[in-house]
Amino acid sequence: MSRMFSGMVLALAFAALLVPLACYALPPVAASWEGGERLPRAEVVPDYQEPPAELTGGSAVSAPQAGDPLPGTAELARLLDARLTVEGSGTFFAVVQDALTGTVLYERGGSTGLAPASTLKVLTAAAALSAMDGNTSFPTTALPGKDPGTVVLRGGGDVLLTKGDSDPESVAGRAGLATLAEQTAAALAAGGTQGPVKVLVDDSLFTGPALSDAWGQADIDAGEIAPVHALAVSSAWEQEGTGPGQRVDDPALSAGESYRAALAAALAAHGIDVDPQAERGTADAGAVPLAEVRSAPLTEQVGYMLLNSDNYLAEALARLSAAAVGREASFAGGIETVKAQVSALGVDTSSMVLGDASGLSGETSVSAAQLTSLMRVLLTGADPDLRSVAGSLPVAGLSGTLAGRYDESADSAAAGIVRAKTGTLLAVTALSGYATDADGRVLAFTFLAGGLDGNTRQARDAVDAAAAVLAGCGCR
Repeated sequence: MSRMFSGMVLALAFAALLVPLACYALPPVAASWEGGERLPRAEVVPDYQEPPAELTGGSAVSAPQAGDPLPGTAELARLLDARLTVEGSGTFFAVVQDALTGTVLYERGGSTGLAPASTLKVLTAAAALSAMDGNTSFPTTALPGKDPGTVVLRGGGDVLLTKGDSDPESVAGRAGLATLAEQTAAALAAGGTQGPVKVLVDDSLFTGPALSDAWGQADIDAGEIAPVHALAVSSAWEQEGTGPGQRVDDPALSAGESYRAALAAALAAHGIDVDPQAERGTADAGAVPLAEVRSAPLTEQVGYMLLNSDNYLAEALARLSAAAVGREASFAGGIETVKAQVSALGVDTSSMVLGDASGLSGETSVSAAQLTSLMRVLLTGADPDLRSVAGSLPVAGLSGTLAGRYDESADSAAAGIVRAKTGTLLAVTALSGYATDADGRVLAFTFLAGGLDGNTRQARDAVDAAAAVLAGCGCR
């Protein structure tokens, strides 16, 4: 199968991203010139070079075939060995596997476990979508309290709330506390409430410690994570968005304060006062909700987590997964559930050690072989929810944590072709995903580097270059 011209890279890459992930992954979409200079851009772009507005049944891209040639292992090893090197300390580990047949094409310490940084979120994503239906959404509810004049804000696991109105077009902020407050105010006024109204916050869905001993204080101080509660605004960031920045110290109570302020504004029109401070509390078990807003579906939340490498959301999803299979919605329950669900998918987890569900912990030990094995499951399995994990990974040069990579380097021809989850800690860098090579084979891969000391950026460039080798292969 030949490559398209490099001038069509981004147009075809975006087109390929719209194709549902089939049983055997995405097709090849672009490449670079064999040589020579680029032609000058035409003043008027012909219709056939315009980016497609929609895909048709006769799309030019086609699914890879079993007869497409595999890369030669000797040549692939020569090329990858040349890239997976860095000056100074550090050791690289890697596995490259043909997604269709499972043939291991390259291995370098593949069974060695080490902290995989945020590539661990692929395990958390797969566990969540095997423990719960992809259409699952999480409620945030206003309930009448046990005492007259009290309203209880109960968290159901949505940590992507917004302070404002619900936004049906957004994943973060699909459920808005202002919308919930307006609905609550209408219900209270209709019920004859005189006030003043007291707001209580119920975040009891998640149990156990809100912070893990596996996390360093420096990471907490830097805003990498915050106490994990069953409701939070924008993953507990002080400023709504995706970070970086500081996070709030008590995400549940902070969300409660935002709800209280919105409820006070909504009830003012009815002449009803609201107490100036929210507190923790619970409602009776059989209380009938006054109002409710719901999160985006789980598949969309998983995609958001992977694109933005959202640590807080990853930890919340692990706890929700635990609750869904009957375990405690705690750190221990979340870790046990992630490992058990991944094992049930066919990955050998016997040597796997998990310190958390987000990848911040240095106590985690996962191998390149385990990550690549899971990636192949996601690419070839029949479950559309699980396939959506592979289809939600960041795209080289285009989206998420890979948007700023593969853009101004010798590896830019891999833009739009490599899809992978990134991971970086102080002494670790990682990349786990897949690429379609020049002959149409879909190659699942994991590249890890550990023991780095001041050369993490160079190691990150090395794993990027290794993934670009796969995207450019024939390799014979």
